Amino acid sequence: MFSVQAFATHNRAGEVSFKHIAGLTYEITVTTYTKDSSPADRPKLEIYWGDNTPLDSIDRVSDVLLGNDIKKNVYVEQHTYPVASPSPYVIRVEDPNRNQGILNIPNSVNVVFYLQTELYINPFFGANDSPVLLNPPIDNACVGTVYIHNPGAVDSDGDSLYYTLAQSLKEGGQPIPNYQFPAASNFITIDNFTGDLIWDSPTLQGEYNVAILIEEFRDGFKIGSVLRDMQITVVPICDPPPNIMGITDTCIIAGDTLDIDYAVTGSHAVTVTSSGQPYNLSNPAFFNQTTAPSIITTGNFYWESRCNHVRKTPYFISIKAIDDSPLNLADFHTTTIKVIGPKPENLTTNVQTNFINLSWNKTRCGQVIGYKIYRRLGPSGWSPSTCETGIPAVAGYQLIATTTSINDTTFSDNNKGIGLTPGEDYCYRVVACYPDGAESIASDESCNRLKKDVPIITNVSVNNTSQTLGSMYVAWSKPTEHDTTQFPSPYRYLIYRSAQAPINFQLIDSTMSINDTTYIDTLLNTQDDQFFYRVDIYSVPGTSRDYMGSSTVASSVYLNLVPSDNQITLVWNESVPWTNTEHVIYRLNTMTSNYDSLDITTNTSYTDTGLVNLQTYCYKVKSIGGYSAPGTIDPIINYSQETCDQPEDNIAPCPPELCVEVDCEQQSNLLLWKNFNPGCGDDVLQFNIYKKDSINGDYVLIANIPNGTDSSYLHSDLLSIVGCYVITGVDSVGNESLYSDSVCIDNPNGACEGNSGCISNVDENEQGACLSYELPNVFTPGTDGHNDLFQPFPYNFIESINIEIFNRWGNLVFQTTNPDILWDGTNQENNMQCTDGTYYYICTVNEYCLNGIQPRILKGYVSLISNKGSSKP
Repeated sequence: MFSVQAFATHNRAGEVSFKHIAGLTYEITVTTYTKDSSPADRPKLEIYWGDNTPLDSIDRVSDVLLGNDIKKNVYVEQHTYPVASPSPYVIRVEDPNRNQGILNIPNSVNVVFYLQTELYINPFFGANDSPVLLNPPIDNACVGTVYIHNPGAVDSDGDSLYYTLAQSLKEGGQPIPNYQFPAASNFITIDNFTGDLIWDSPTLQGEYNVAILIEEFRDGFKIGSVLRDMQITVVPICDPPPNIMGITDTCIIAGDTLDIDYAVTGSHAVTVTSSGQPYNLSNPAFFNQTTAPSIITTGNFYWESRCNHVRKTPYFISIKAIDDSPLNLADFHTTTIKVIGPKPENLTTNVQTNFINLSWNKTRCGQVIGYKIYRRLGPSGWSPSTCETGIPAVAGYQLIATTTSINDTTFSDNNKGIGLTPGEDYCYRVVACYPDGAESIASDESCNRLKKDVPIITNVSVNNTSQTLGSMYVAWSKPTEHDTTQFPSPYRYLIYRSAQAPINFQLIDSTMSINDTTYIDTLLNTQDDQFFYRVDIYSVPGTSRDYMGSSTVASSVYLNLVPSDNQITLVWNESVPWTNTEHVIYRLNTMTSNYDSLDITTNTSYTDTGLVNLQTYCYKVKSIGGYSAPGTIDPIINYSQETCDQPEDNIAPCPPELCVEVDCEQQSNLLLWKNFNPGCGDDVLQFNIYKKDSINGDYVLIANIPNGTDSSYLHSDLLSIVGCYVITGVDSVGNESLYSDSVCIDNPNGACEGNSGCISNVDENEQGACLSYELPNVFTPGTDGHNDLFQPFPYNFIESINIEIFNRWGNLVFQTTNPDILWDGTNQENNMQCTDGTYYYICTVNEYCLNGIQPRILKGYVSLISNKGSSKP
């Protein structure tokens, strides 16, 4: 026998990382930090690869002394996994045991040291390398002084890392009993995005273990994780640790140079170093301590960025300052750096007949995969802030196109074939797109508008609402920038109309002057139809007739009413080339016969509440808007048709919340419910209760509760309490709610599946508990009236039975299907009293269950002891 402790390496900290080699093969690296003075050593470690292969070993390839009795051990091995899998392979390393005397781990020396890493092999996300942690997980801290640590994680794939402060674990990845995070005078936490572990502040000297979980995400999906276990030694008295001062986040446009100085002070001479991915790239960054180690010193970060450094996620650099005191106290400072793509240059717009051509310079970053083109009406007044990429929604732009090549530097905007609208200012910006989803700074804004060489519709308004005598007011702004040489006067407008949809336009009239820009359209069904108009213009000098162009189609505002309980919702639609910014809601005042203004909204719907059901209410809507360019009337005002309806109670109540209290002895179920109506009808007048006897049955109405204030119902005198219940609420006009959540009572005994829903049972030791079908093991037939019959104990849930009783020679002496059995010890074959002895029985018990009648087999023995003091009559 030997003790684990005697041969332990006394692990202090460590982690497991991996690197993709090829196919399904990965290089696994285990890094541990052990007590150098420990007599034992670990040239190999046992490892679980996570793919159900047997426990394996991994060889150490290096060990380095770090000072302060710390040895860094690195173990490396390649492993090939069997298949890609959406679930992770959990790589585990377990080794006895931890340092003795860890304050936040009881009996730490006998707690297994545990490391874990999750490896996802998912072809949809491509190959992945885990982050590499460059700062050792062994640090010293002081009582009463803020402690900061950063693991210095570098992810070569540029994946997003999310840090969580976690508990140290033991074998199998199980929690350590009574583990506690180190006590702090204020808090101990970790920054989820930079990885800065902050302990403010230690209160008690000693050694502590905590874990840092580092999860990798790509395109929003988790693709791996590393659980690092670390040790912090707290000392009672020490000089102030080093202090780093410098910026925490910045950005740089690819191609520019970033030059940052960090001022560092300490109680002892300080050495300043830095880690992070920028140092491992092509055209890497550089960090230098610009003065010799001293109590006042400086570090400099210098990076000449390139286009290949642009990415969606930021870079993190960790600055570490460590003093040369015996405790080697340290400070960490994290700077976030975002490398962003330059904006597309020289965006220009060129107006054509009914479209605008855009062009811009090809970006200088060769990895760009295309461009996003954005448009809005009118200048935005927005400019990108420092480090802002893409275009935020608040700027009011709409994405209208995305190109798929860096060479696509032109775009023709014809509004998806509909054509652009004269009278509008169209403003554009362009953003360059990178393979990982990164976006460049937005281009400068470029605005333009079409020539006003065609009519511009401004009004399509309902003058009068009628099914036969309705009329519409149509108006437009005349062209002012047309080519009078190509199209000499005089001019004629042709007016076209369609109903319900902008198709099958019919010519309805024409005007004789360019200044004749209004039209009244009559004898229409404006009550039921929405109308669309288009105005064409022709040059008609002499006998010729030359088409000059057409206006954009515009529709009337069409109002629909949706009645409900004590309210009517107004919903309207319109298809117009200008922008409506608000709508005024009008309701008919029956006292004055005028329409009164109710409200103003920027939405396309409005709900009028507090109404009386079955009373008629009439409405119309006024739209207010305009074009972004000058030269047309402003504001543009149009009216919908007038329409009426009556509110009605068509909102059902909410389903009540149901619970059931079971009483097996009384064969009854007490139903209890609460009536909640958030967002539902609140006029519940009665309840309906439904039940089904089996899980696959149909619900049947078993009771109507006519009082809407009742909250209970006793379902009694049941053959079986088994079944499922639901309840509904019914309001004053007969609207019935949906079923409540079902509550299903099953036989708690035998082979049934079990209850579901809100159920309370009488305690097993109290009257009313549910009883299983059980048989005694002895009875004494005779005439003394005590235990004369073989019969079951009290029972529930039994539909029928079939019992056969045999003597010791296997001969059948009694059989019945009566659940009460009632055997008096007589042999059914000859009606003779059976002899005393032990009898064997087989009993099939058919029990009521939610899934139907379920048989249960009982086998056993019963002793027959006749009552010698009495005889049968």
